[in-house]
Amino acid sequence: MSSPFDLLLCNGTVVTSSRSETADIGVKDGRIAAVGSLKGANAAEVLDISGLTVLPGVIDTQVHFREPGLTHKEDLESGSRSAVMGGVTSFFDEPNVLPTTTTPQALEEKLELAQGRSWCDFAFWIGAANDNLDDLALLEALPGTPGIGEVFMGSSTGNLLVPDDPSLLKVLQNGRRPVAIHAEDEFRLRDRKTLLTSHPHVREHPHLRDVESSRLATERILRLSEETGRPVHVLHVSTAEELPLLADAKRKGLGTTCEVTPQHLTFNSDDYEQLGSKIQMNTPIRHERHRCALWQAVREGLFDVFGSDHAPHTLDEKGKPYPLSPSGMPGVQTMLPVLLDWASQGEISLGQIVRMSSENPARIFGVEGKGRLEPGFDADLAVVDLEARFEVTGTWLQSKCGWSPFEGRVLRGKPVHTLVRGRFAVREGHLDQSGLGQVVRFHWK
Repeated sequence: MSSPFDLLLCNGTVVTSSRSETADIGVKDGRIAAVGSLKGANAAEVLDISGLTVLPGVIDTQVHFREPGLTHKEDLESGSRSAVMGGVTSFFDEPNVLPTTTTPQALEEKLELAQGRSWCDFAFWIGAANDNLDDLALLEALPGTPGIGEVFMGSSTGNLLVPDDPSLLKVLQNGRRPVAIHAEDEFRLRDRKTLLTSHPHVREHPHLRDVESSRLATERILRLSEETGRPVHVLHVSTAEELPLLADAKRKGLGTTCEVTPQHLTFNSDDYEQLGSKIQMNTPIRHERHRCALWQAVREGLFDVFGSDHAPHTLDEKGKPYPLSPSGMPGVQTMLPVLLDWASQGEISLGQIVRMSSENPARIFGVEGKGRLEPGFDADLAVVDLEARFEVTGTWLQSKCGWSPFEGRVLRGKPVHTLVRGRFAVREGHLDQSGLGQVVRFHWK
């Protein structure tokens, strides 16, 4: 070829949502230049990846990297380092930091903090609060943000809260991008605090933040979505009772999308006995019947996105007696390996993993040039060994919090190389080039 590739990956199994084939991938100027049989092509570097599988890099649309203001438990460098070790090449970070990301100035500060420090590409959600509701249409159009989210209908970790229908209506009336929603009913949550026992245990968490709290909030936000014509993206769905509501909204063509986390697909309320507050999160880990219902919804194609809801706290914080223990757990590094392990057990296909972790996030949120293994797209690649069995250990984990609820588990399927726009953030399972991250680009007509 007259113009050589910068990198040529040879003999890998290339997987998209619709096909799997042995192919070579040629990379030029940070983008995929060719996919197919490229034998004899000239390249600055040639890497034989026989026996390995190439997926589009994961776009994790819900992480809490805690910077600024809460960097004792995570920051943009450590969180993104954890991301690339798990095959994640882009992330959308949530606004519940200090100060909250609710102004152009706060967004700009976070973008500046990520420059030169993030291991992968980045964007930052804009939070909705009582003092910025009239500005949301302007805020969602700023460079570097996927839009408005996570809108907290119920109080969680942080001080962002939009609990009432008039305020939620105002959120949906100001802008047009999908709004990411944390669906728990604040008024019911307040009432149920009185049910806390005199000697509380974290196993009470799914009882206090009960099924009806989630179902009611999801019903409310879908009704408002239909009234305004504004699509919503419902985060970390955790109950069987929400699933018919979401399915009905999709049948109506409301543009509704929804997310499920690996945590909710893996753990159930019995696990509080062994793991305690390590699996305390909002929305809660619930009874086995909900876990089974979520899996059935995955198989039926109801869910659009896998998100990690990576929300780390220190072990000291997690060790506080319930309910003083904070909700949230790390997950950005383990999300893809856990999903690959489920695939090895026949519970999900690789094509569905690609669709829900790469292709759909790019489509739903208007990500430019990412999420697909096609010429012209960014060379964001997760090269994985589907046969590798490994134990999740503290030495492998990169998050500043230093722990995972999956520690001690043996998983089958491990990221080997992670490429961000054609450059190795992780090579042969080891960190390689830092500071590769750039701002994710969005397109909205």
